[in-house]
Amino acid sequence: MTRDETLRYIHSLGKFRLPASLDRMKTVCEKLGNPQNSFKSIHIAGTNGKGSTAAMLTNILIKGGYRVGSFISPFVVSFNERIQINGNYISDSDLVRYAETVKSTGVELNEFEFITAMGFCFFGDKKIDVAVIETGLGGRLDATNILQNVAVSVITKLGLDHTAVLGETIEEIAAEKCGIIKSCTPVVTVPNQEGKALAVIKQHTNSLVIPAMPVVKSVGINGSEFVSDGKEYRLSLLGVHQIYNAAAAIEAVKLFSPDILHKTMFDGLCSTEFPARLEIVSKSPPVIIDGAHNPDGALALSEFLKQTGQKVTVVMAMMRDKNCREFVRIIAENADCIVTTEIDNPRCMPAKELHEIACEYIGNTDFSGDIAAVLKKAASRKKPVLITGSLYFASAARKFYKK
Repeated sequence: MTRDETLRYIHSLGKFRLPASLDRMKTVCEKLGNPQNSFKSIHIAGTNGKGSTAAMLTNILIKGGYRVGSFISPFVVSFNERIQINGNYISDSDLVRYAETVKSTGVELNEFEFITAMGFCFFGDKKIDVAVIETGLGGRLDATNILQNVAVSVITKLGLDHTAVLGETIEEIAAEKCGIIKSCTPVVTVPNQEGKALAVIKQHTNSLVIPAMPVVKSVGINGSEFVSDGKEYRLSLLGVHQIYNAAAAIEAVKLFSPDILHKTMFDGLCSTEFPARLEIVSKSPPVIIDGAHNPDGALALSEFLKQTGQKVTVVMAMMRDKNCREFVRIIAENADCIVTTEIDNPRCMPAKELHEIACEYIGNTDFSGDIAAVLKKAASRKKPVLITGSLYFASAARKFYKK
């Protein structure tokens, strides 16, 4: 198969075509020689912050001299981004090779299961020291949850998302996420974890580490400075919410590698980059892309925007299965204009429908299905622009600006 044929095949498998179960993953990995047992892992679940925390953990461990695999979901730059070693994306030739390997087992899998099996095989063959593995959805029945050689489990900020699958209350969602916790494995969560969620996490482990609340020294467009456990750090990722994610990453690294130096962690956090997370893609006018797509993500964005002291032009597209109304309500507080658009995705809410919601919260609104036209018009206003609402939309907008 070619790369394009490989991706068409993977996407044809469907996300929810098969019922949630770990049985298929166990079967395929047994046929592949259980590669997931050949490396240590740091396993991450949560509603918001999984990708950013994974990026920080990966970068610190690379700086510490480890050979680090990382498995993330979804991708922003390229499909190959989902499977990396030391920050290098899996090559097209390896992508095809490992897809053919998994396909040859004859085990019927859904899309995420197939990609997970590919990643486990790749990491096993490449003799990594540790893999930083991000769940796809939930935790208990997530395809990644056949991992056994888990050194640390991390639960990032929990909130209401994917309620049709994971449960309608924060307690139900927390219980699903806590399904990744293994007995006798230390667990780290963020210092700002929601109270009801934290209570559930405590019920699932006797080895919980909660970082002390970091002391925020500065937060701005050029990054953040904070103090955690008496030591100073600088963070390139924008927003105070990333400081909380960083605090969890620091504790997870300490548990995995107790002798790691403060300078290594400082340098790792300072140099961590992660696309479409408050990413500045243009400076005149300032254009920021963020893949926030649920109310908790909107709150984090809102807090950052308040710190800048400026109203922004918001360009957004959202998937209709998200809590669009609450997301728009929160974002509208820091917007002087909201422009809605849509992307080529069957889950995407039509621009006009999202526009009608926006009109309930702000007077200055517009909509168009032409993404390029919307982005050009937004930039012509000469005011700061925020592009948000979906990682899929963030990816499309990022490609537009990178051209």
